[in-house]
Amino acid sequence: MSEFLNKGLISSIESYTLHDGPGCRTTVFLSGCPLRCKWCANPETWEKKLKLMYFNGKCQYKNGCRRCIEKSSCPGLVENNNKLEIDWDKCRNCKDISCAKYCKHEALKKNGSYYLVEDLMRVLNRDRNFWDEEGGVSFSGGEPFFQHEFLKNVLLECKKELIHTAIETTAHVKSEIFFDILPLLDFIFIDIKHMNSEKHKEKTGQGNELILKNIRLLSKKISDGSYKGRLVLRTPIIENFNDTRKNITETALFMNENELKEINLLPFHNLGASKWSQLGKEYAYEKHKATKDKKMKEFKNIFESYGINCYIGADTIF
Repeated sequence: MSEFLNKGLISSIESYTLHDGPGCRTTVFLSGCPLRCKWCANPETWEKKLKLMYFNGKCQYKNGCRRCIEKSSCPGLVENNNKLEIDWDKCRNCKDISCAKYCKHEALKKNGSYYLVEDLMRVLNRDRNFWDEEGGVSFSGGEPFFQHEFLKNVLLECKKELIHTAIETTAHVKSEIFFDILPLLDFIFIDIKHMNSEKHKEKTGQGNELILKNIRLLSKKISDGSYKGRLVLRTPIIENFNDTRKNITETALFMNENELKEINLLPFHNLGASKWSQLGKEYAYEKHKATKDKKMKEFKNIFESYGINCYIGADTIF
């Protein structure tokens, strides 16, 4: 196996997660994504590259600390009125984020680490001692299929070890890649953000044609029994984007046409807002509030009127 296929860039690994698939699990967040959702809670995973994140509240520059500038000589670190500022244009071209290792206060952090397949398997085999009977590994991101060679090789090892596998995906991936890896997955979450392709592109940077195509093809494999795993669609409810009866009804009709019976509606939250500022990005949804329970229940009722099982937020579907 070549190093290229055997090495992946992982943004983070979270052990003992409860909402990314059945049971208690380990969730692996892979770097790289074809979408640019304006509300994204994990913007640090957009690109397949190491990232600098700056936690301003932890910085001790104003108290005399100069280790990052003195030790790294990084041109992206700038002093302004006794404060440390980041020249993000210069930082985005950095390949090793060497300045972060000199910060004792964790104000500067490198996001992302390269793992060999065997490295990741050691983590999963360690964690499996704490999973329950239904647990396993879930791959998220970013978009896990963005690193499909690495993903496939990890999944092959998981199958050898009898580890239950799940994925959270946009399904914005070439169909031949999607269905090459599909047999290695026991559980699939697919986001369906908007039924109108132009609206979808407006807030995510991509149309929805490929996503809907892959869902249709997958539904046929479920119907004919050639895919025996479980598929649950997911829709984040975003104010002034997809939170209309029209869009929800069209989603339900699409599901009925493709004999799909499960969807998870996710109320909006801005828990990832701090990450945007830590990456030097402006967060467009800073002032948006959580979706009201009344609206979530209204949408749930629409899906149920079409015979679709609808789960809201963290309400367990397992």
